Amino acid sequence: MRHIVVIGGGILGLATARELVGRGHRVTVLEKEDHWAGHQTGHNSNVVHAGLYYAPGSFKAKMSVAGNRSIVEFAREHGVPVDICGKLVVATDESELPALGVLAERAEANGVPAKLISQAEARDYEPEVACVSALRVESTGIIDFPAVCAALVRLLTEAGADLRLSTPALGIRPGRTGGVEIATGAEVLRADALVNCAGLHSDRIARMAGLTPKAKIVPFRGEYYELKPERAHLVRGLIYPVPDASLPFLGVHLTRMLDGSVHAGPNAVLALRREGYRWRDFSAKDLAETARFPGVWRLARKYAYPIGLDEVRRSLSRRRFAASLAKLVPAVGTDDIVRSGAGVRAQALLPDGSMVQDFLIESAPNQVHVLNAPSPAATCALEIGKYIADQVD
Repeated sequence: MRHIVVIGGGILGLATARELVGRGHRVTVLEKEDHWAGHQTGHNSNVVHAGLYYAPGSFKAKMSVAGNRSIVEFAREHGVPVDICGKLVVATDESELPALGVLAERAEANGVPAKLISQAEARDYEPEVACVSALRVESTGIIDFPAVCAALVRLLTEAGADLRLSTPALGIRPGRTGGVEIATGAEVLRADALVNCAGLHSDRIARMAGLTPKAKIVPFRGEYYELKPERAHLVRGLIYPVPDASLPFLGVHLTRMLDGSVHAGPNAVLALRREGYRWRDFSAKDLAETARFPGVWRLARKYAYPIGLDEVRRSLSRRRFAASLAKLVPAVGTDDIVRSGAGVRAQALLPDGSMVQDFLIESAPNQVHVLNAPSPAATCALEIGKYIADQVD
């Protein structure tokens, strides 16, 4: 029996730990917060993605389709709320039809159940939607990802895993007789292998372990509004725009949650700290580290104007945010939305300024590091956990 230490108590770290325990390993999970799923997992839109957006053959494409099935099966088996309601991706203008057609072709290539439908058919699903055509995706759904994590914690506890909250990894070095040693402040853990699922801090953990990761995490905050309860009837399910293929973000969209509320967003603005959920969340250390990375400036030259500026304006203006939503559902007005929460996406960026589009997992002797796992990683968590366990084995 090998001892594996997993750093990170989000859905990916917990799913990986469950897979490792199931293969007979002794597992310790270290989470620096005092609760599980404290960051990306607990601040996302809870969408079970289908896998239509991603390049055929990529990790994201293969794992999304498989992950869609496995996470839904897990939820139903363990009493986690889930609703496979489907979604619409809508072209609001004739100029978006070619991109919508490409998206339909990609869905077919990835094995995603989706079909192009007319404006009239789209309004059968969403009477208030504005579009010239739409792509209906049947396997998209809504789930409670923090509840998935709670179920994973129960299973790990029953299996005898060592789960430690409020326990950051402060130092990592090769073991004197092999394996890895991890300092937590209270003690030094000795393990046969290390798995890094630290999300927003994954590149820092990799450097702490002696690696030189090829990508750096740059935090992007996504802010949400929600429709006032008396206006929630305007949206029945999920309504998405046709995404800009040059960006990893899907654009502001409307999502009916399990409790019947309708969330709107997210936008995407550079966060001023790794865990910067508000404009006033600022870290001089984090911002300086970001500013020293040449890839950030190359990205800024490409996207700061007008895309980045528009995102900042929308962040600061409810009117602009509502106008973006009105492109999808014209009945939504400024007075119909109120601010909701925000999440921070751990986006890996390369020195040339390009965003890492696929999942990025690097290995070293006795170590596996997940260095890029933003959306749809939660959907794919059980599948990524299997992949990581294969690397450990």
